[in-house]
Amino acid sequence: MNGRVLMITMLTFALIFGAALWYFQVYAYYTEVTGLPTLRVQDREIAVTDYSGIDSETSGLKRRGCFIADPGAFTALDVMRKPTPLKAPNWFACFDYESLTLDLEAGRAKAFLAVENEKDGIDRVVAIYPDGRGFEWRQLNGKFVGN
Repeated sequence: MNGRVLMITMLTFALIFGAALWYFQVYAYYTEVTGLPTLRVQDREIAVTDYSGIDSETSGLKRRGCFIADPGAFTALDVMRKPTPLKAPNWFACFDYESLTLDLEAGRAKAFLAVENEKDGIDRVVAIYPDGRGFEWRQLNGKFVGN
């Protein structure tokens, strides 16, 4: 009988711990960001509308954003060579990193290095489609300058 009680206790603890870990990874540390009027991209402030984003103070990589902008505002900016959109939580539906990655590889969207080393070792990247749909995220750059 004691073995059964111990096993049920361990399984219950594992289930509760797993559920808490999942919640903290997917929901707890994100904050919603809405209504940004502009985004800094290299040396320009680009006007955006319908901005919807998420961010977190716990990790510099958690920033994702979706917006509408004039694609003409990105002319004469240097196109980024290896943009790597990162997956967003499933509940942040406007950011489909798989489609965005495929579109960047196929040339249907263009990515620009918005801010280099915005946080230690992390760049902010902005991608724009010809129809004005835009996305932003942060990705590692390999240039960590911290301690």
